[in-house]
Amino acid sequence: MKTLTLAPQTGLHGSVMVPGDKSISHRAVMLGSISQGITVINHFLFSDDCLSTVNAFKNLGVKIDFNGDQVIVRGVGFRGLQPAVEELEMGNSGTTTRLIMGLLSGQCFTTQLIGDESLSKRPMKRVSEPLMTMGANIQTTSGHLPVSIMGQQLHGINYQMQVASAQVKAH
Repeated sequence: MKTLTLAPQTGLHGSVMVPGDKSISHRAVMLGSISQGITVINHFLFSDDCLSTVNAFKNLGVKIDFNGDQVIVRGVGFRGLQPAVEELEMGNSGTTTRLIMGLLSGQCFTTQLIGDESLSKRPMKRVSEPLMTMGANIQTTSGHLPVSIMGQQLHGINYQMQVASAQVKAH
């Protein structure tokens, strides 16, 4: 019998390509938008929901370009967002809507959020209520879209979540 001896390696080497992820794509655009400088997002998921996030931030004055499967976000900083000229269209993206509500609540301008028929039936109170406890001025339509956010200074709170939600935790 022939014996083969393998030398131990010093670590793993190589690369892994992870497919685009909706949750990460939304958050990467949002964080890149309120950061200073350029953020390059590789393997962005080009779904309708994620493109709703891109379009919302473009309408808030952020320059966002596409290069293959990359998204290049030229961040304006948290206070660099600009009031949208018209209502922000959320499409059918609950994630875009719920996450952007928190960001816009701390701005110094008013924003209107609208969505398609399906999104307009989904509840927004699980986000609007804790934000209002923090001092946000948010008006919903019976707890649904359309939503009007009059941005202002917020304050921290201790909050016991009524509904488990990564979208609420993100605030």
